[in-house]
Amino acid sequence: MSSLVDLLDRYRGMRVLITGHTGFKGSWLGVWLHHLGARVDGLALEPESPRDNFVVTGLEHLCGHHVLDIRDRDAVARLITEVQPEIIFHLAAQSLVLEGYADPWRTFTTNVTGTLNVLEGVRAWGGSPSVVVVTTDKVYEDRGWPWGYREIDRLGGRDPYSASKTAAEVVTSSYRESFLGDAMAVTTVRAGNVVGAGDWCKDRIVPDIQRFLWDGIPLVLRHPQAVRPWQHVLEPLFGYLVLAIVGLEKPEKYSGPWNFGPSMSQVRTVSDVVEALVDRSEAGSYTVTTEREPETEFLMVDSSRARQELGWVPTLDFAATMDLVAEGYGADRRGAGGLVNRVEQIERFLSTV
Repeated sequence: MSSLVDLLDRYRGMRVLITGHTGFKGSWLGVWLHHLGARVDGLALEPESPRDNFVVTGLEHLCGHHVLDIRDRDAVARLITEVQPEIIFHLAAQSLVLEGYADPWRTFTTNVTGTLNVLEGVRAWGGSPSVVVVTTDKVYEDRGWPWGYREIDRLGGRDPYSASKTAAEVVTSSYRESFLGDAMAVTTVRAGNVVGAGDWCKDRIVPDIQRFLWDGIPLVLRHPQAVRPWQHVLEPLFGYLVLAIVGLEKPEKYSGPWNFGPSMSQVRTVSDVVEALVDRSEAGSYTVTTEREPETEFLMVDSSRARQELGWVPTLDFAATMDLVAEGYGADRRGAGGLVNRVEQIERFLSTV
């Protein structure tokens, strides 16, 4: 077992707050932290679907489940003071590019004001938690490069979602430099296209594939030849968990932005993902309707800093990633998924680290 996996033992009995714990990544993180023996509280809106990972794993009964809007400054501050977390993972967000176009006001207020409220809540409480703010690889200015973006590269954001996440990065950096940086680690983390069982968000390719497989809803591929860096949700979450722990010990060393992206072998087209998951389901033929909209042709992050300074490396190849995704959704469809399946997948992933 690697030394990084050993670090996870420190979560036992630790007070951890997750914002956005009813979402896809947040619920996987909540399950993992509960499995590690942490005392988990979460704040979020209610889940959107009874199929969501939060629901099927029963996470509501495994943590302190607080339903509130991340844009409610006073409520967020009260909960932080009440919980007094040693670590905060901030994932609450409007996380869809197309929804950003449809409702830019909600996108900006959720992603920017929500981040501001978490950092203000920490400042008002006066504690010194390790704070991990989850953003996205889309914070980088798209310069058309065929290589990965580094943490020192220019930020940007042409669409409302990307711009709102870039603004959240700037807010976090400002609070780190102006108020919080001397006392605690305040980090931002950027990952690629994350996949895994229990994701039912609209306008995402893997949930769309599952809606086809479960309900017969036709697949609509907006950009089938778009190349994306796919990674299983457990890969970046492992990096977040490690970063939060080392940040408690040496905040001055580990503060700032971090990339946790997949290897180049994980860079595949949207069509590759469709074919991989449909093949693993043993489903029949399908029809694809293509609707083209402006999208980035290629986007990849360079995770050299995480490799060199943390020892974190992605371990799952494309086939193993698709195996876990298909297995988890398949178990859910048979009524045999949920918490047991997710914990088993976590343990299997850790055996590869």
